[in-house]
Amino acid sequence: MLMNTHEARLDALRKELKARGLDGFVIPISDEHMSEYVGAYAQRLAWLTGFGGSAGSAAVLADRAAVFVDGRYTLQVREQVDARLFEYQSVPATSMAEWLAANAPAGARIGYDAWLHGKPWVDQTGAALKAKGAELVATKGNPIDAIWQDRPAPSLAPAMVHPTEHAGQSSEAKRSQVAEWLTARGLDAAVVSALDGVAWLLNIRGSDVDRTPVALSFVLAHADGTAELFIAEEKVTPELRAHLGNAVTIRPREAFVPQLQALAGKKVAVDPERSVQAVFAALEGAGAQVVELTDPTVLAKAVKNEVEQAGQRAAQARDGAAIARFLHWLSVEAPKGRQDELSAAAKLQAFREETGLLKDLSFDTISAAGAHAASPHYKVDEASNIPIEPGSVYLVDSGGQYADGTTDITRTVWIGSEDGLAEPTTEHKDRFTRVLKGHIMLALAVFPKGTAGSQLDSLARYALWQAGVDYAHGTGHGVGSFLSVHEGPQRIAKAAGGQAGTGQELLPGMILSNEPGYYKAGDFGIRTENLVLVEPREIAGQEGEYFGFETLTPAPIDRSLVDDSMLTRDEVEWWNAYHAKVWQILSPQLHGDALEWLRGACAPL
Repeated sequence: MLMNTHEARLDALRKELKARGLDGFVIPISDEHMSEYVGAYAQRLAWLTGFGGSAGSAAVLADRAAVFVDGRYTLQVREQVDARLFEYQSVPATSMAEWLAANAPAGARIGYDAWLHGKPWVDQTGAALKAKGAELVATKGNPIDAIWQDRPAPSLAPAMVHPTEHAGQSSEAKRSQVAEWLTARGLDAAVVSALDGVAWLLNIRGSDVDRTPVALSFVLAHADGTAELFIAEEKVTPELRAHLGNAVTIRPREAFVPQLQALAGKKVAVDPERSVQAVFAALEGAGAQVVELTDPTVLAKAVKNEVEQAGQRAAQARDGAAIARFLHWLSVEAPKGRQDELSAAAKLQAFREETGLLKDLSFDTISAAGAHAASPHYKVDEASNIPIEPGSVYLVDSGGQYADGTTDITRTVWIGSEDGLAEPTTEHKDRFTRVLKGHIMLALAVFPKGTAGSQLDSLARYALWQAGVDYAHGTGHGVGSFLSVHEGPQRIAKAAGGQAGTGQELLPGMILSNEPGYYKAGDFGIRTENLVLVEPREIAGQEGEYFGFETLTPAPIDRSLVDDSMLTRDEVEWWNAYHAKVWQILSPQLHGDALEWLRGACAPL
């Protein structure tokens, strides 16, 4: 019998824990690769609680339970998770370790799945529990899997070759880079656990995770330039074997732990941010010397080569035309009052599919009308879907996966009325323009070599802070090349709160988003997002190296929400230059009414 309510699932989990002699269990959104987005088989938190966000966790004790989310999901978690079953806890104001230490009884045994948690979390949480006389215990198998009767199986879709014409560098060259990195540090091997790291290193892609073109697998990279790929045998095609060649040994996924154990006496690099505790346990238990270092593929992957940069520009131009067609369609159809969040998202996907080159979306489209736009990571479904009302603000954050690039763009638009009388309020225009000013200030930033994203973050918030408002998410994340739409190590975000990646210096070739926002709970939300590429800047009389941003995303920004009087001359010049470039890139791809709409949307301020 299937358990169709979250209350029944929670009850079943508690019975399973009791049978295992456990007093509690923790459930992250994660998989064996510490992925941000995980396959259906690993959606344990959603199955147990109903929470559909991409970041969060839960802790279950015998008499109480809690779900932990950050500021992006404050509203969403309350809509999706039953408050009778789970307390809402806000991160980083609290942490799961603190909550467990405060609520677990003395002597409690709290279970965790060592294949779903990183070593830093295990160390921190274990120490917090130990201080309270409780214990963190690695389970044998996952208790949720024992009760989730219709759990999907991991994908067995074939892995695909990512050709050098898109990658810009052969897998052999990349493995040589990693080999040099290992040799320079006196190491024998490196564990590559992150799926996008495996994909980048071997120039392979897959369809095992929705929205991210990766194949479920692990790699052991060796100091002689060889590598071992651990992957389900059903996923291996003759093309993949030929592509990888003799220097990459293909092994079944079940061989991963035995091969880790075979590294006894060797010095092995493992990334504590990207490899699960079970990897450390296997190596240390076998007598290998584990050296904690950032995965050597991370920074190399983040700095795009010239082929990847050119591919990204091509993908952005193609995607921008689809966005323009959508915005034109929206301007005609939405004022009639017959569209909703789902119909708009479907239409936008259809315009992307008409390119003939779309592989997938790069994440689930955030199609947010009215108050839903105040949830930065709102996810529309049949239950939450609402009409897009004339005389309101509508926000759409979306992206596409193409073989030559990954896109991510947000536009916030005013939905007028058929009679043309519905106008945005003074507050709408003020907040939209302040977000725009922050977006422009970041787009125009010039900074010396060595500058980290955290040092630029306040530029995007300055105009909002002057009005006593802010937003509770980062300003910019890295973006992959036909890979993860969220890619490290670069990031533009506040340095406080221990956010990973904000200390990474920005280097030429890195791609980031530029996406300040404003959110008024229960009313409306605004975000303007383009992707930018770090590039060298020449300044007369400069002392040392300086960098700036090339804006990659070409799509009009809604002028009806702009208060021109709030813009400086430099900001108006940026707007006009940006829209002139948008017209140059997109006009050859449009025709008819859409082209005329674009002409008006790109006219100078």
